[in-house]
Amino acid sequence: MHTLAVLALDGVIPFDLSTPIEVFSRTRLPDGRSPYRVRICAPTEEVDAGAFVLRAPWGLEALAEADTIVLPGLADPAVPVPANVLDALRRAAADGTRIASICSGAFIFAATGLLDGLRATTHWVAAQALAEMYPAVEVDPDVLYVDNGQFLTSAGAAAGLDLCLHMIRRDHGSAVAADAARLSVMPLEREGGQAQFIVHQQPPAPRGSLMEPLLRWLEDNAARDLTLDDIAGRAGMSTRTLNRRFREQTGTTPLQWLHRARIRQAQHLLETTAHPVERIAARVGFGSPTAFRDRFKSLVGTSPHAYRHAFRGKSAAAVTGPVPRVHARAQDPPHAVGPSPRSCTAGPAPRAGAG
Repeated sequence: MHTLAVLALDGVIPFDLSTPIEVFSRTRLPDGRSPYRVRICAPTEEVDAGAFVLRAPWGLEALAEADTIVLPGLADPAVPVPANVLDALRRAAADGTRIASICSGAFIFAATGLLDGLRATTHWVAAQALAEMYPAVEVDPDVLYVDNGQFLTSAGAAAGLDLCLHMIRRDHGSAVAADAARLSVMPLEREGGQAQFIVHQQPPAPRGSLMEPLLRWLEDNAARDLTLDDIAGRAGMSTRTLNRRFREQTGTTPLQWLHRARIRQAQHLLETTAHPVERIAARVGFGSPTAFRDRFKSLVGTSPHAYRHAFRGKSAAAVTGPVPRVHARAQDPPHAVGPSPRSCTAGPAPRAGAG
């Protein structure tokens, strides 16, 4: 039987901890046998899990007996990992043990040095912090999980389910994994990556800057067929000067900024109306539905149809009025993905929800 150890450290996120316990414990082979033995391990007798205190039945020594080790996320991933934990993980890796992380568990993983030179992921809110703390790790914030063979990482919360199902499929094939997916009320594979859950915020212009009135005008007129010359004329500048000042104050170009504004408005319409994709493309300023689909896929990571299927509420009614203005400021918290205060974090302050 395959032994799977879930490592619980102080500050462990309960959702991340419970995901592998539930998924692997309920997995069954065609003959009804359980292929996994799940053990909860910890370096101390008691673990602070925020809302409760956990007593783990096994210590770090159980990691040496595991075939797979799962590292759940921590509420504060910047907290140093105990040296004995890092040593135990390195020894297990040297013995060929498979190690997987969920959400900010990637920070524990990266602290071992085992991810150096490898591609890895974590919750999109925490991705930049992971890349800055561990520059030797190639952080990909757009995917649900990364499989490097022995070492695997996943994005936030719900992506931990995707990773667990992926490992079951690797171990026992699609039929067993599909059965586990049905028990979890999950598709075996989700279309797109975690890019579809990211709140794409526009780079802000400094308050009182010359760009502020222009950005408001672009938001209000995003559906128009605007050229760079049109925008430069509105700003009273040459196109060359506009591009230089716009990039200085927002970090992007006027047309890139305009495309993001259009995609945000399209996301709102996909979520709240039953309009055909072609109509939405025209309403937000794309002359071609094909160009709209390509741009949407490039920025959001999935198709407009798949995005609508994932995010449109069942009671959404058709909207026939003007396209609503959707403002996203860099100082706003990421609210559109439904964050939970006990999910995953990018450091001591921000907390993000399911990915």
